[in-house]
Amino acid sequence: MHRRAVVSILCLFSVAPAFALEMPPRKPGLWELKMDFEALKLPARVMQHCVDAATDKLLNAQFGGPATAACSKQDVQNVAGTMIVDSVCKFSDATTTTHAVIAGRFDSAYTVDVTSTREGGRALPSQAPGAPTHMKIEAKWLGACAADQKPGDIMMGYGMKINILDMPKPGQMPKMPGVSPRP
Repeated sequence: MHRRAVVSILCLFSVAPAFALEMPPRKPGLWELKMDFEALKLPARVMQHCVDAATDKLLNAQFGGPATAACSKQDVQNVAGTMIVDSVCKFSDATTTTHAVIAGRFDSAYTVDVTSTREGGRALPSQAPGAPTHMKIEAKWLGACAADQKPGDIMMGYGMKINILDMPKPGQMPKMPGVSPRP
């Protein structure tokens, strides 16, 4: 998998704890997600994600549930239909403080505006320790998934397609072709 694809997917799921907090389900079909990582000096990434009700629910449970257990603070406010999430989460030896604003409609278009500060842990590429990072996700519903797409498929925009259902759950080791896990 290309490094940029991994970074894009990990950044997308870094906001998963916010989505696990009683977010409305997305309309089934094909969603375009444009992610802009301002502080990381990466170009905006555009991907498409085919979802149905089951994969949307599973995505929240799989990537949001375990992540929220690592959070000492999860404050959620609904202000006139806009969700505001403030969290403090510890993953390994790094603590991340996040402020997310989620606005729009989950049947047509929504935005996620995330500002995070990470303290501790090993250094990340293109990120100064303790410096705030900013990511914005603009999502819009495009219509039905294409005939060659199935729920969970993520099209990375440069010919690469993965299915979120094939990714390891948090805490699991990825499957390696031809390698059996130890008993």
